[in-house]
Amino acid sequence: MSTSTHGCVDPLVAGIHDRWDGHELAGSPWPFMSICAVGRLHQFLQKALDIELKKFQLSKPAYYILTTLALTTHGRARLSTLGRVVMMHPTSVKLTVDQLEAVGLVTRSPHPHDRRATLVHVTDKGRERAGEVNEALDLPGSALAPFGDYHRDIFESLQPAREVAGDMDFSRPDDKEL
Repeated sequence: MSTSTHGCVDPLVAGIHDRWDGHELAGSPWPFMSICAVGRLHQFLQKALDIELKKFQLSKPAYYILTTLALTTHGRARLSTLGRVVMMHPTSVKLTVDQLEAVGLVTRSPHPHDRRATLVHVTDKGRERAGEVNEALDLPGSALAPFGDYHRDIFESLQPAREVAGDMDFSRPDDKEL
């Protein structure tokens, strides 16, 4: 049975890997174990994120969109670009932007060169809120604090898998599509 660097027993190893051959299950346990490990970690991170976002009255989609806009060069992006970058359905992006606009965190305007497109702009209040949330996520007392020393390691260890999955073609939304 395998233990972690902290002496804890990993339920994926104890419950799956150690039993795979004994139950004569075909194939390797690694695909199943990697999917389970990422899924479990995702659940823990999402739960912690939900706890923190609730303090700011933001949903996860609103947080993703607000932070994405705050990181663009000009503080704006097309609705369609936001959907692609944060991997959300266009209808969900529009509804989330409606909510953010209703509380003054973003505004919309027609695209100056493409009548079919709508631009979403982060307001000063929205940029400030994005900063407050991201700062809170990094505080020692936050729900994400247990992961604090591991955020960069988690990100960097997932990069090769994301690349193989084709998830590395991120262009700057404000530079390429505006």
